[in-house]
Amino acid sequence: MTEDDLRRILSINIKRYRTYRKMSQAELAEKLDISIPFLSDIENARKWVSPRTLTKMAQTFGIEAYELLRPEEALPDDAASVLEKYSLEIYEHFGETLDELRMKYTARLNEKINSETTKTKKHPLRRPE
Repeated sequence: MTEDDLRRILSINIKRYRTYRKMSQAELAEKLDISIPFLSDIENARKWVSPRTLTKMAQTFGIEAYELLRPEEALPDDAASVLEKYSLEIYEHFGETLDELRMKYTARLNEKINSETTKTKKHPLRRPE
C-alpha cells in the first residue's frame, strides 16, 4: 500500500464520517482548527494530515484514529451497479442514503457486540462491590 492509497482511503473515510454526522466542511474545519480549503484538500487526497489533526478528527467522529485509515471492503461490480441504479429509490423510500443506513446498521451491530462482550466479562459468582 502506498502513501497515495492511504491518502485516498483517508479522504473517503473523512467524507463518509462527516456526512454521517451531518457536518459541513466548515463545521469540521472549525472543530479541527484548520481552514476549509485545507480540509477540502485532505478530502480530495491532495494533502496529508498531522497526527494531531488525525487524532482530533477521530475524537470528533467518536472513533479510533486507525478507523480513518482502514479501507472499506469494495462491493462486487454487479452489486455496486445494482445499488447505484436503485440508490435514489432507496433514499426516497427510507429517507436516508445507503451510507447513512450502513453506518446506522454498523453502529447498532457494534453496540450489540459491545454489550455482549460486557456481559461475558462479568463473572456470575462474583459479588457486586
